[in-house]
Amino acid sequence: MDAKELFKIANEAAAKSYSPYSRFRVGAALVAEDGTIFTGTNVENRSFGLTICAERSALVAAVSAGHRRFTELVIATPDAEYPVSPCGACRQVLSEFMDPDAPVHFGSRPEDLVATTIGVLLPHDALHDLKGTS
Repeated sequence: MDAKELFKIANEAAAKSYSPYSRFRVGAALVAEDGTIFTGTNVENRSFGLTICAERSALVAAVSAGHRRFTELVIATPDAEYPVSPCGACRQVLSEFMDPDAPVHFGSRPEDLVATTIGVLLPHDALHDLKGTS
């Protein structure tokens, strides 16, 4: 499945967002190693620190279903004027389960998708640095 098809799935997840405070919907489509696609959406809380991002929402669903390795992530931010990348917390959590060369795409529309990798989003990741020394 290509990034634009995954974007459509992520965008459908964004439509389910609970974002009454920011009104900024986010959806994610996370591909497990076996090809299973997990979706997630942002779930806000009036105490913003308790808000759950779409990326981590998809990851938690996937791990809860028994998956531990993921090969690709696509993020849809339909309310943004420009592509919005994952936050630092999501980058850190995703790096736990994705190789540095795993593709990540994000955007507000299919035609403006930015293509990058986990390694570019989180350079000098200590977890992967430590794995290389064992």
